[in-house]
Amino acid sequence: MYFRRLPVALVSSLVVGWGAWYSYNSTGVPGVPGVARSFTSTQGGPDAVPTRTVLVVGADEIRQGTFIGEGPISKATSDDGRKIVEMLTPEQATQKLRKLEKSFSVNRGEGVTRYDLVQLPSNDPIEDDHAEKIVDYPSRAPVSDGIRSDWMFWGVFDGHSGWTTSATLRENLISYVAKELNDTYRAAADHAPAGSAIEQAIKTGFTRLDDEIVHKSVERVFKGGSKTVAAELLQPALSGSCALLSFYDSRSKLLRVACTGDSRAVLGRRAQSGKWTATPLSEDQTGSNPNEVERMRAEHPGEPTVIRHGRVLGGLEPTRAFGDAVYKWSREVASKLRNEFFGRSPSSLLKTPPYVTAEPVVTTTKIQPENGDFLVLATDGLWEMLTNEEVVGLVGQWLESQPGASSGSQFDLAWSKIFGSSNRPLPVEQSKNGGPDGQKTPIRMEQWGLNPDAKDRFVVKDKNVATHLVRNALGGTNQEQVCALLTLPAPFSRRYRDDLTVQVIFFGNGPKTSEEVTVNYEATAQEPLKAKL
Repeated sequence: MYFRRLPVALVSSLVVGWGAWYSYNSTGVPGVPGVARSFTSTQGGPDAVPTRTVLVVGADEIRQGTFIGEGPISKATSDDGRKIVEMLTPEQATQKLRKLEKSFSVNRGEGVTRYDLVQLPSNDPIEDDHAEKIVDYPSRAPVSDGIRSDWMFWGVFDGHSGWTTSATLRENLISYVAKELNDTYRAAADHAPAGSAIEQAIKTGFTRLDDEIVHKSVERVFKGGSKTVAAELLQPALSGSCALLSFYDSRSKLLRVACTGDSRAVLGRRAQSGKWTATPLSEDQTGSNPNEVERMRAEHPGEPTVIRHGRVLGGLEPTRAFGDAVYKWSREVASKLRNEFFGRSPSSLLKTPPYVTAEPVVTTTKIQPENGDFLVLATDGLWEMLTNEEVVGLVGQWLESQPGASSGSQFDLAWSKIFGSSNRPLPVEQSKNGGPDGQKTPIRMEQWGLNPDAKDRFVVKDKNVATHLVRNALGGTNQEQVCALLTLPAPFSRRYRDDLTVQVIFFGNGPKTSEEVTVNYEATAQEPLKAKL
């Protein structure tokens, strides 16, 4: 995924004249193609009036300027799409950052103690989605008769080409997987099913839902014959979505992570050194992953364009996804849909579909709740900004800043409350080999030109740990950059950052209360929604 370069420093080089309307001077700034040199007012002269910071947003770059006067600021400046928008203040940026944050305490006695989540749109509407659910499942093992097991699910869904596929996953994926798991556990009678059977149940839940989205919908469209019905039924098939679903059994303490696409799950675990280690529990499934390229070429022999420029047939980046039916329908089905209803002509490269599958890769990990393990699930918008180690280290930093944390002096805690975190290295072990997760160089280093070894980049200012991760992904202590990235309106924002959805789950044991799931109001946006568990 390509993002435009963001200037390392947003230089205040423009002064916008007093008043709300502007005439555009087409002379560019030397060395910065397509950015205005000056603006002139059509309303009055410069009296003692307020000044405000603005962003001049163009096709290839954003620049900071100063607006003198009152009145509306958002205004297109020319036919080529440049726009002036008022820069959010740090307080407004924080408010926007926290708008969709939620936090819940889980007081069920064992398994999980808390989970935080946040979303930050870039597309309008946001194409990401998420779901979470706890199922109270009775154990059938005689040795634990009467003991109930919690099945806990968390999922993030990274939509593309629209929001309808990810919304369908939010409504249905956990239910499809839970049904398959239930059938598998019942078939095992008086003993726990084999791990391979559980993994297969999860895969079956994924593929059955995708079959419903991609193929069953077409059957109903052909049967109904209505373009209105076709438009409604085919939306989730024509758009697409990655899916990352975690399934935790509190009795066995086994965590299974199913990944379709390039969202990522990373486990944080305390090392003997006192620092945290970052262990990826999923592998990014894209045309840049050698394992996926090998699989695709084996499934489509004699088709050199099956992966081109790191993408499926040169178009789609993830090699596994829900929807994206144009890579799954036969040429006959695609042509019939186009002739009778609507749609695109099949690609000339489409020879042996399907090229994309929704079948996930499933990993299994034994959780150590007594040692404070935690799990981070996030769409690729986070991993494009931060490495696995930075994300785990940032959660560790956030934990150390909380009241009652065992590490950190009273001075550090007091300093953190007033100014944010003290400038210490992140408490995380650095990976020596990078692992098989295929993580890329974050775009802040690759395209924004920021020094990966720069000190004092991170800050702790949020009660919600997922929001804490997103703030630091956008710039951390670089408040000007955070404000700029949050100011950018859609669709301009999409050139610099993706939609972001982050979930952080803290494993552990604690007391069981009558209110088993409660809202953490200090880490939840105003008017919070009740937990859907």
